Amino acid sequence: MSALSTLMPGFVGTELPEWVARRLREGMGGVCLFGENVVDPEQLRALTDSIYEANPNAIVSIDEEGGDVSRLYQHAGSPFPGNAVLGRLADTDATFRVGEQVGWELRRVGISLTLAPDVDVNSNPDNPVIGVRSFGTDPLEVGRHGAAWTRGVQSTGVAANAKHFPGHGDTAQDSHVDLPSIDADSATVRARELPPFVAAIEAGVETIMSSHIMVPSLDAEVPATFSKPILQDLLRGELGFDGVIVSDALDMKGASGEVGIARAAALALAGGCDLLCIGTKNTDEQMGQIAQAIDAAVVAGDLGRDRLADAVHRVESLGAVLAARRADLSAPMTLELGVVPGMTSAVVREAFAVSDSARELIADASRTRLQSLAWVQLQPAANIAVGPAPWGPFATSRVTASAVVGPEDSTAFAALLPAHSLPVVVGKDNHRHPWARAAIDALRERGDVLVIDMGWPDESLAYADIATFGASRLVGDALLDLIGL
Repeated sequence: MSALSTLMPGFVGTELPEWVARRLREGMGGVCLFGENVVDPEQLRALTDSIYEANPNAIVSIDEEGGDVSRLYQHAGSPFPGNAVLGRLADTDATFRVGEQVGWELRRVGISLTLAPDVDVNSNPDNPVIGVRSFGTDPLEVGRHGAAWTRGVQSTGVAANAKHFPGHGDTAQDSHVDLPSIDADSATVRARELPPFVAAIEAGVETIMSSHIMVPSLDAEVPATFSKPILQDLLRGELGFDGVIVSDALDMKGASGEVGIARAAALALAGGCDLLCIGTKNTDEQMGQIAQAIDAAVVAGDLGRDRLADAVHRVESLGAVLAARRADLSAPMTLELGVVPGMTSAVVREAFAVSDSARELIADASRTRLQSLAWVQLQPAANIAVGPAPWGPFATSRVTASAVVGPEDSTAFAALLPAHSLPVVVGKDNHRHPWARAAIDALRERGDVLVIDMGWPDESLAYADIATFGASRLVGDALLDLIGL
């Protein structure tokens, strides 16, 4: 029994570092790949082949949610619609097909576990990290779509991962940089946050990810990732989940900000996690420190030997199952990358919220000013979960921004736009950013302006003449088609 079997680090580079290969040969449980590890499908397949050469039963995971969070397409923008769009389309067959396409593309490049779907209920419009990654605000509908996406991806032999248990939707902080808290009572948490996880479990989801959040009504002492009441009593005991519990990345502040990564690893195992996602740019030295911390926790009695043995067994069993599937399942020879049958621009546009005034402006522009549109890109700081990636219409190569405005910019750019142009302002979560609201207000004082929010808007739509509920490249193409370009 080796603590190394529970570890799933990231690493720097597009080829397998020797230290990772050595740790895999020693029995390390797997690796987590990120956008910086991916160049193209051929390179990615060569990388995963080298991982399996070192450890045939390694679990190779990646964050591929099929929308704004896309590691396969991080450098080009995703050709998939994203969860919020799928939720608004209310077609679970379409959601299944997206999951299926994502699964086959992952199978083709050798990925065995996708850290998706996100089944958080986005009940807080000010949520900075979930937003359009969620299928919606209705727990039962989120559950229906989460189950459909799970069935779709797992039909290809790739394991799914429902996240972030017990629910990250009602937070106004990002656990990458903070320790969020959900202050709802137990009845509310159970009624609002848990149904999508129940649906995923019923759909056969093979792994579930913990969240680095406080839920005082369930455990007032520690974050969910470290919580026996949440992971062992609730998820395992009450909900009956018997698969692998994966920790969210332990380099996030919500997990290790106070105790360090090595200590967080031991606490996560004691709480009930089995497979530990360590982070993005890990090192051999870190793996040694983490393994030592886990062993020390066992000696000290803070981590039971049976609990560690259970985690190791679960991870090794899943690794063996996934290895067997690689031999039995391969992607169809006719697979067309980035194409989901039936998921056209016209279908995606059905998910948009478009005001009457926006429709009038678009109609007027198509008659007189289509060639004088001035595109203004509101560029917030990159969501850590999304990472640096082209988004929306600016990922399509069909338009170029006349101005890019960020948190440090003033509103002076408005005077620089052509006098007779129609500004088209494109942002994400416009209502959450004071500087974005100021930029939009400045343009509205100038005259007509078409404001587009490609994130999760507030209910009033005060800063969203058009709300697309996603910013993938596919959604960007649908937006441009709506405008008539």
